[in-house]
Amino acid sequence: MAITETAAHRRIASLLDEQSFVEIGSRVVSRLADSDPSLEKQGDGVVCGYGTIGGALVYVYAQDASAFGGAIGEMHARKICRLYNMAVTMGAPIIALVDCSGVRLQEGNDSLYSFGRMFREQTRASGVVPQIMGVFGSCGGGMAVSASMADFVFMEKGTGKLFLNSPNAVLGNYEEKCDTSSAAYQAEETGLADFAGTEEEILAKMRELVSMLPQNNESDLSYDVCEDDLNRALTGIENCGSKAEMLQMISDNGTFLEIKKDHAPEMTVGLIRLNGQTIGAVANNAPLMTHLGCKKAIHFISFCDAFNIPVLTLADTDGFARDAVNEQQLARALGKLTFTYANASVPTVTVVTGHAYGTAGLVMNSKALGANMVYAWEQADMGLMDPKPAAQIVYAEEIEQAEDKVQKTEELTAQYRRTQSSAEANARRGYVDDIIQPAETRQRVIAAFEMLYTKSTLELNKKHGTV
Repeated sequence: MAITETAAHRRIASLLDEQSFVEIGSRVVSRLADSDPSLEKQGDGVVCGYGTIGGALVYVYAQDASAFGGAIGEMHARKICRLYNMAVTMGAPIIALVDCSGVRLQEGNDSLYSFGRMFREQTRASGVVPQIMGVFGSCGGGMAVSASMADFVFMEKGTGKLFLNSPNAVLGNYEEKCDTSSAAYQAEETGLADFAGTEEEILAKMRELVSMLPQNNESDLSYDVCEDDLNRALTGIENCGSKAEMLQMISDNGTFLEIKKDHAPEMTVGLIRLNGQTIGAVANNAPLMTHLGCKKAIHFISFCDAFNIPVLTLADTDGFARDAVNEQQLARALGKLTFTYANASVPTVTVVTGHAYGTAGLVMNSKALGANMVYAWEQADMGLMDPKPAAQIVYAEEIEQAEDKVQKTEELTAQYRRTQSSAEANARRGYVDDIIQPAETRQRVIAAFEMLYTKSTLELNKKHGTV
């Protein structure tokens, strides 16, 4: 059987280091080909193998839409399952390049059962090796479930379609009204897609992501030579327009790979480098926390903890969003965010850059939750609430009796802030480890993570938490 080049082969060649790909199972065909030679398709609709990205081993499969439309049959799924098994055994990331028309109907329950085996292999691999998926064509039904189980999902913004139900099958909807399968919808609304772009942009981003990730949950090759000044002063960082800009300033040479940029922008998450080491970063990018922002942070922190990536948090929050949707879902999301931070075993450092009020401030990896080091900028506020309304409640009688109520309110607000919510007041009680100048943030967090490099934790004897 002649081996021909396909779009699947082309994508793999563009993704991996030149001439590094080794294909596995290129001569596998469907069982149905024994009785119907027309069903003898090269590789049974999926190209599987291994190669390198930046010299690091990765396993990759790419579905071939020219064979059965990339539909999944028994042997197709078996090849993918074997690749997952190899990735876990060798401890290397697995990358899926998806272009799939669904389950192969001609093979009935054999194809459906094999799909289930794929889910099981993904589950076994979760938290062991990074799982990355790129969607270049259709990714519907069961493959959408597979995408939801991946650690990172990339979507081609023109031809990529990710859906459980096609847009026209959604009650009250049709594709022209709202394309719920599009890259824009999945990146902005559902947050299932971490990145959207052209095929070339996606493959380049995948290479960048792999270069920043450890190979597996036990070994860490996510280091690079740091050519940046470890003591570089971050002049003007307090004037940055967004937390993404702050993180770029803090990171080695401005390296910041933002994740889910278009989804829940009130929370910023991504990967930076500090002294060459990959660090996960989480930051409040808006005063009020939402359930979507919390879920975005939960998924990211869980991934970092599973793969021994330390976490830096920039806390700056006034409280919670106040609307019916958030009231319905935010408490649950906050509980999971709290659990995720408190349960993290990796080194964690928090910098309070603005406000950290009430419960919202606590759940952003406060000292109370177990943050290993907490710093605060000099003008930071950490307390039950904004000092002014707090003073108006605590000192209500004194304000009422004053001749100049406005001036008295200002005096007592300043007094309350000084004694209760200022960075100095929190440092005196041990709630922050040190007060730092914004310009020295980079050197202080680098020093903290270096000190925490050998951190180990003693876990209680339990199967798992239930939050």
